[in-house]
Parts: sequence; structure tokens; C-alpha cells
Amino acid sequence: MRQIVLDTETTGLDPKSGHRIIEIGCVELVNRQLTGNHYHQYINPEREIDAGALAVHGISNEFLADKPLFSKVIDEFMQFVDGAELIIHNAPFDVGFLDHEMRLHNRKLGKLTDYCTIFDTLTYARKKHPGQKNSLDALCKRYDIDNSHRDLHGALLDAEILAIVYLAMTGGQSSLFGQDEQPTTMQRATSEQHVVKKTVAAEIIDLTVLPANEEELQAHQLRLEALQEKGQCLWLNDELEKQ
Repeated sequence: MRQIVLDTETTGLDPKSGHRIIEIGCVELVNRQLTGNHYHQYINPEREIDAGALAVHGISNEFLADKPLFSKVIDEFMQFVDGAELIIHNAPFDVGFLDHEMRLHNRKLGKLTDYCTIFDTLTYARKKHPGQKNSLDALCKRYDIDNSHRDLHGALLDAEILAIVYLAMTGGQSSLFGQDEQPTTMQRATSEQHVVKKTVAAEIIDLTVLPANEEELQAHQLRLEALQEKGQCLWLNDELEKQ
């Protein structure tokens, strides 16, 4: 299964008011594992950024002045996401903006859902945690995911954080070694008002293996036997078969 976790930053809140996308960030999951493949692009929106949006993401008009137009990057973007399930937090917002950009570029392209399926993590979180806050920051806190490096919103950074949240929220693991050892790499794009701080990628982790002592082995055995009393314990049965 190929999934793309996607986020965008924009000049404002509503494409119907002429607002445009200024950043797209995507990270790839294959069979619920981060592959390290990503798509990241800043875009010249050909308009001014609202003060409210600037306060959220910190991306300035000056920083975007020499960036490509959406029409120059759409083919590469569509090639990256085509056929995947897109995982998006508050999907109507991002999909609405992307559909708007696609219409501006080429009405024959149709809609994003003609190429991808959509999984809205906000809708899923509201069903899983009704009556609670379900922003990305709130979900990070709920699932004990470190997002202390997220001073400002950024499309790639938020996509990477959302990938970990999605895996935790849907019952999977984001790394074989757990959240505390989540592999990371740094990518930076600097202007007067904007820094992209951290991205997630794959790296080899050198682990030290410590064998269990006798006391720990006995405690492990007692735990398996307690589980066996409540029903079939697969781990205990596997160990008995090996003996």
C-alpha cells in the first residue's frame, strides 16, 4: 500500500477569495513504513500573503519571489501522488486549494480525487476522540509525539509529524524502534522570516543488545503464564514449542 501524507501552506484561508498555495510538503509511506521519499516545493503565488497567514507559517513574499509558479511544478507533483491514498489533516482545506490550482492551470486535469483517494485524519480523530481537541498539536500531545521543533507551521514538517500521528492513531508503529528513536534528517530553507527545521527520513540505527538476566527472564515467564490464564498466549505457546 502506498500512502502520501500531505500538507500545504497558503496565502490565506479561502481559494474563492483568490488565495493560493505557497508550499506543498509530502512524505511517502509504503506498507505503513516511512520510506524517506518526499516531495517538497515552495511556490510563487503571484499575490500578497495575508498577515494572518504569515503569522502562522512565517513564509514571506520576498522569500517566494524567485520560486516557480504552480504551473511549473504541477506535473512533478501529480506524478508523485498519482494512485496513492493521501493522508491529510482537515482534507477539505488542502484538497480545495489543490483543486483550485489545478483548475487555474488546466481545467482538463479534473480534481485531485480523480487521481487519489483521501483519508482525513481530522475526521478520523473526531470519531476516535469525540468532544476533545483534535488539532495536530493536540494529537501529538495525546500520543506522546515530540513536536517541540514546530515553532511555525511548515508543509513538509507538518506532513512528517502527521505521518507519525497517523500511524500511532490508527494502531500501527511509525518506527520499528519506537517514537523515542524515530530517525530524522535536517533540511533547511532560510529567509529573513522562515526556517524549515526538521524532516523525517530513514537512517540505520546501531543498537546495543543487552541480554535479559535471570530475574528478568523469570518475570517474563510469570507474565506469559498470567496471560495464558486469561486465554491462549501465543508467545508462551511458541516458547513451549521451542523447548
